[in-house]
Amino acid sequence: MQPILEMKNITKTFPGVKALTNVNLTVLPGEIHAVVGENGAGKSTLMKVLSGVYPAGDFDGIIKFEGTERKFYTIADSEDTGIVIIHQELALIPLLSIAENIFLGHETAKYGVINWFEAISRSKALLDKVGLKEHPNTLIANLGTGKQQLVEIAKALNKNVKLLILDEPTSSLNETDSNALLELLRGFRAQGIACILITHKLNEVLKVADRITILRDGKTVDTLDTRTAKVSEDRIIKAMVGRELSERYPARKAKIGEMMLEVKNWNAYHPQNAERQMIKNASLHVRAGEVIGIAGLMGSGRTEFAMSIFGRAYGQKISGDVSMRGKAVDVSTIPKAMAAGIAYATEDRKNYGLVLIDHIKHNITLANHAGVSYRGVLNDIEELKVADRYRKNLAIRCSSVYQTTVNLSGGNQQKVVLSKWLFAGPDVLFLDEPTRGIDVGAKFEIYGIINKLAEAGKAVVVISSEMPELLGITDRIYIMNEGRFVGEMPTRKASQESIMRTIMKSWEH
Repeated sequence: MQPILEMKNITKTFPGVKALTNVNLTVLPGEIHAVVGENGAGKSTLMKVLSGVYPAGDFDGIIKFEGTERKFYTIADSEDTGIVIIHQELALIPLLSIAENIFLGHETAKYGVINWFEAISRSKALLDKVGLKEHPNTLIANLGTGKQQLVEIAKALNKNVKLLILDEPTSSLNETDSNALLELLRGFRAQGIACILITHKLNEVLKVADRITILRDGKTVDTLDTRTAKVSEDRIIKAMVGRELSERYPARKAKIGEMMLEVKNWNAYHPQNAERQMIKNASLHVRAGEVIGIAGLMGSGRTEFAMSIFGRAYGQKISGDVSMRGKAVDVSTIPKAMAAGIAYATEDRKNYGLVLIDHIKHNITLANHAGVSYRGVLNDIEELKVADRYRKNLAIRCSSVYQTTVNLSGGNQQKVVLSKWLFAGPDVLFLDEPTRGIDVGAKFEIYGIINKLAEAGKAVVVISSEMPELLGITDRIYIMNEGRFVGEMPTRKASQESIMRTIMKSWEH
């Protein structure tokens, strides 16, 4: 069968770094082809080469599409041939409608006048193809992440897509939406549309991929065919990281000490709707040296609970009691919460956790300028020493602490976020989805950092949508549903089934 895409000997160099070295990728018509690898392996760089983000002449190698050598100088060039990429950060405008987003830049206009009847009609047909029942006039801001992802795919179909590239499409979706999206990819395969799927979720790769190309350190390591041989997650991981990863979660012995944080009868209401109660009489405690998890489905209130405690960063009409080491503390503002010894590492590191256009050094000291200043004046040498210390301690892979944070891989960005809060010196850390969008090797390193925090006597609260993760790294698990804690159990007695059973039972009452 003639490949729809051939990328041969692709080499891409940045100043001081060789991101890709003679990478080869072949995709067949109507194939779901997964590209996997650790953060920094070169997956996104390869897709940017293919889609014209890095223009022809900016890299070495050959791109053939439908048997013809192509040179893409812009994204528009690749889209004109039928190659469409959907990035992890969706490129939708929240205050425009679905139809306006679908036709943005490709308006249904004649003599400068938009034909809205045609736009709405064609939008409905495209939304039917992706299984979205919303009216085309619905604002993007009123859609959940899963539905926004479907709008992006509808946009791609409007561009007569022949090869659809999806970069981490399910990283922020719940299990139901993820399964629906994977089913949609199977439907595209049946229609002859080829897909490149980039994801860290290896279980999803094994569900839908026909072939899997593995990158490591900017080089092609292997291509596996799931149709001709049985491929396991362990087989993929070994190729990705270059070694056996026999244990996904590092072992540790918990040394649990004094009561650190107690939250009692916590209530919070929606920031825009004072009648809608988001957190309902929630109580939680965590001890020094203990790692606890908060499990729950998307929308259960886990993030809202943590953010409302952290200086009322979320919500209104907040009530309840917070104490640290048995003494009541004021957490009504973020500075007061930090002074009390509480930190919150957001699930959205790109928008709220980091200043992406600034370098690593400034990001690491961002939450504790007092620690690197004298009489209100920043000490540049001290700041450099601190940043360098955390770079070494947390093994942040970078050229130097002066590297711009946006150019780091997801796993290394997450280490910078953790460094920022560790330097702030908290006693209690809320880590919201700390391993979202990072690979198994980087996850293992993050788990190791969490273990070290607990060993140092910190109390750690992990919010995660991945139940195996909570079962692998915590001592105790709280289960949340509809703004309430509906269960609590020692991790050694917990299972995915028992957690889901607890959630289901809470709906019955």
